[in-house]
Amino acid sequence: MLIKSINPANNQIINEYEEMNSSTINNILENSVLTYNHWRKEAINSRSQKMHKLADLLIAKSQEFGTIITLEMGKPITQSIAEVEKCAFLCRYYADNAEKFLESEYVKTDFSKSFISYQPLGVVLAIMPWNFPFWQVLRFSVPAIMAGNCVILKHASNVTDCALAIESLFEEAGFPKNTLSTVILSGTKVDSLIADKRIEAVTFTGSTPAGRAVAISSAKNIKKSVLELGGSDPAIVLEDADLALATSACSSARLSNAGQSCIAPKRFIVHHSVYDEFTNLVVEQFKNAKIGDPMDSDTDIGPLAKRKFVDDIHNQVRESIKKGAKLLTGGDISELGENFYMPTVIGDVKPNSPAWDEELFGPVASIIPAKDEEEAIKIANDTSFGLGASIFTQDIEKGERIAEQELQAGSCFVNDFVRSDPRLPFGGIKESGYGRELGLYGLRELVNIKTIVVR
Repeated sequence: MLIKSINPANNQIINEYEEMNSSTINNILENSVLTYNHWRKEAINSRSQKMHKLADLLIAKSQEFGTIITLEMGKPITQSIAEVEKCAFLCRYYADNAEKFLESEYVKTDFSKSFISYQPLGVVLAIMPWNFPFWQVLRFSVPAIMAGNCVILKHASNVTDCALAIESLFEEAGFPKNTLSTVILSGTKVDSLIADKRIEAVTFTGSTPAGRAVAISSAKNIKKSVLELGGSDPAIVLEDADLALATSACSSARLSNAGQSCIAPKRFIVHHSVYDEFTNLVVEQFKNAKIGDPMDSDTDIGPLAKRKFVDDIHNQVRESIKKGAKLLTGGDISELGENFYMPTVIGDVKPNSPAWDEELFGPVASIIPAKDEEEAIKIANDTSFGLGASIFTQDIEKGERIAEQELQAGSCFVNDFVRSDPRLPFGGIKESGYGRELGLYGLRELVNIKTIVVR
């Protein structure tokens, strides 16, 4: 079976790869285990030096890697370069902090000595998505590798060039061969990898249905799994919000990566007293966004990664309009090509419609009026997802209270849009998954939290 890398801006084939056979994959697994047995004993300062080198390479090659990202999945080149640069920050953070995060913790008991030790698990399988093809991989793999694990990467089939570039990057930075290894494999064959006794844990980022399948397979094989799944993040805009700030943050976050971001705000829930003004400003910003060639540095929105994604988002918009939403701008495929979807705003979104209930993975904003703060919170939580949420208000004390105590999500931001940060744990609740990446907690997700007692 051929796995193709296709440029979504023009549908031209970039590269074709043969799916790996069982013998090749077996060799990769064997070599990963051998590498792990040495890497787990590597001094932490040596691991840190290599990780700093990897960060240096990411900065030096940001244009090169950014181009690979843009060609394979269509993200505007400026956003692709920014993604690579963010990965460098991630590497430096763990290079500087992993030793502290992995230090044993001593606990006073009746024994002469008792402490908690953080030890690597082994070879971890990472099943990663296409929408942030460098960041999603490094977000997981950098802390996992700094903890002493090795990684098998099964990347999305449409970003195989990115996967191989990341593998080469680790080797160039001085990490042992097979510290991170790519398998070129269709998603239908992932179950056999999860079941392999040489895989100790699984991490997955992607859609909720696919994550559910990974969770079932992991559970059947009694393996630790971490899932970062879909989201339909709310952004609540209260009557006292700074509308210039709120509309700018909501619009820029929603249109980033052509709307193909699980953590972007998708449902704008707006107090009725400022609904019209907020809506008019968002519509204006969506109309002014430049859609075009993703290799052009002036482009705001490139193509969606595949034609199927265009069809999916278009059908969701049309169905939401049928159920009472109003089309305010966009709502159709761009004349630029079949993979380009116009920046779209729909207002007065109603319950039991796709824009209310489902994840819209494209450049579409759904605006929902709320009569008061209580109703806004109720609407925000009326979802099966729980990845992120944001609230806009000039009453910081109120905003912080709502974020901490009322909103059902793994990350809540006040007066800004949600984003991941290497210094803070990231992940969701409900159907947005479980476990955490990043920060102290992200590093400790994929270690053996080991109790040691000396009589």
